[in-house]
Amino acid sequence: MKTLDLQLITVGLDDGKQGIFVGLPLLSKHAADTGGSVENIWFSDIKHVPDNLTMEELMQLVVKQLSDCMTTVQ
Repeated sequence: MKTLDLQLITVGLDDGKQGIFVGLPLLSKHAADTGGSVENIWFSDIKHVPDNLTMEELMQLVVKQLSDCMTTVQ
């Protein structure tokens, strides 16, 4: 079976709300051990996607979103 590397990112707001985001690995244990840290967080607009997407289809959308972002952010 083919696998995908995924990482969950949990964000807690000061009002007690929490959100969990799934994506390609952002920080590895090695990066965290060697001083890697989050400098900035950017949220896209909300995307409405079919609820029957496979994980692979969802990750393709995520990769496309990242690619589109990288072409517009300088």
